Amino acid sequence: MLMIVAVLRTVREVSNQRFMESRKSWDSNQITREYFDSLLVEMRHIDAVIPSTKFELYGETFDTPVMMAALSHLNNIRENGMVEMARGARAANAVNWAGMCDEAELEAITAAGTRTISIIKPYADNDYILQRIEHAERCGVLALGMDVDHAFGADGKYDVVLGEKMKPKSLSELREFIKSTKLPFIIKGVLSEQDAYKALEAGAKGIVVSHHHGIMNYAVPPLFILPGIAKVINRQIPVFVDCGIMSGMDVFKALSLGADAVSVGRAVMEPLKMNGSEGVRDQIIKITEELAGVMARTCSRDLKNIDPAVIWHRNGW
Repeated sequence: MLMIVAVLRTVREVSNQRFMESRKSWDSNQITREYFDSLLVEMRHIDAVIPSTKFELYGETFDTPVMMAALSHLNNIRENGMVEMARGARAANAVNWAGMCDEAELEAITAAGTRTISIIKPYADNDYILQRIEHAERCGVLALGMDVDHAFGADGKYDVVLGEKMKPKSLSELREFIKSTKLPFIIKGVLSEQDAYKALEAGAKGIVVSHHHGIMNYAVPPLFILPGIAKVINRQIPVFVDCGIMSGMDVFKALSLGADAVSVGRAVMEPLKMNGSEGVRDQIIKITEELAGVMARTCSRDLKNIDPAVIWHRNGW
């Protein structure tokens, strides 16, 4: 009897394991991680130099292309988490991004002296969006934009975020938002060449290639589609990438395939929780040093001289 129970338990455990493995096959974050890991990097040492990770954006210079992600609601991670993250970015001389937050929180973030990009949700009320654009301008942000991929819920209906109704935006609406500000306007959530073309047509001054941390199952990994999008953009505006970037090697792969800079979110969560702004600063510096290490070993003297031919693919991608 005990043997039968043991066998049944083993069968059940194997079944559960297979179920979990098959269940993960649709997980866009896992697919993205697997694609990162499918990319191999060749080494180049002759004529190599100490690399520079200096990054220029909208007329300003930063020490690293490693930026904060457009995160929101970090008080559950650390008290005043959004402000602490901003302070850490400033200490590392990196670009900070701010996601959904109220006006007082954005004011506190920018008061820390951090060069911040404010991302506004695609609220159903366009007048409210224009108010948020005006407020971000008054706060002195470096740039602003919209995460257009947050318009729908998984049920195909308009999304509702913290009680706020969302709605997809047309090309003409995006043009009006862009015309309403003198600041660079960034469209976040571009995961197709079609939307890249439309972003240029709308007059955007930057795009973020992203699937919003798996907002849709089976989403294309950002780095898989990045070369095609970069070809469409053709260096007319900056191309940023987020989703799953955890190390300097990940950053290097993104830059090699066409990104100008990357945003890092979950990689700074534990450092933020444990050590606040200092933890964020140290993590940005660590990832940047890892990036410099790969650059040195691939004969990449600066961010504008990374040869995409150093990237090799495996596993049939």
